[in-house]
Amino acid sequence: MTVRVALVDDQAMFRAGIAMVLDSQPDLEVVGQADDGDQVAALVADVRPDVVVMDVRMNRLDGVTATRQLCEALGEAAPHVLVLTTFDLDEAAVDAIEAGASGFVLKDARPETLLAAVRAVADGNQVVAAGATRSLLERFRTPRSAPGREYDELTPREREILLRAATGLSNAEIAAVEHLSEATVKTHVSRILTKLALRDRVQLVVYAYEHGLL
Repeated sequence: MTVRVALVDDQAMFRAGIAMVLDSQPDLEVVGQADDGDQVAALVADVRPDVVVMDVRMNRLDGVTATRQLCEALGEAAPHVLVLTTFDLDEAAVDAIEAGASGFVLKDARPETLLAAVRAVADGNQVVAAGATRSLLERFRTPRSAPGREYDELTPREREILLRAATGLSNAEIAAVEHLSEATVKTHVSRILTKLALRDRVQLVVYAYEHGLL
């Protein structure tokens, strides 16, 4: 299956370089590009990508706002968003994740890191840069109170898997640790997301941190 990718960045040369890297892979295809966040909605409606790789800072409409608008408008039908940031400790990356982005990657990351991030976001079975995401949360966010009634709906096994997923383990890694099949882990993760009303696995990291579970 080919992952359809849209690029949104206000630097044309950088965008062209990213497109070249992505299009060099047989399982990835750049299907559309835009030079600012105010074009995201139209771009997504036109090319229907699986993943949007988007700069977090742009001239007219920043990536955080564009991500929020996209996720609010399309809900579960929204493509996964991978935001690009210049700094490894950038509060805007946290803002983007809270707005609905599925992960972030540094703009000066190695090509293989970007490729792995795009694939991980598209696949949805692991968290992109889980350790870095937790570091950002620790720096820019304060844990809130204990989890509410929604957490009580989780079974003991689901709580274990929630914590495993929140540390960044993939389905395969959780399956090995918990002595389960990958299919069973996938089912558990899906149920956890539904019970906690979370969009994806990176939201598990945010939830676990904000409620003092990590």
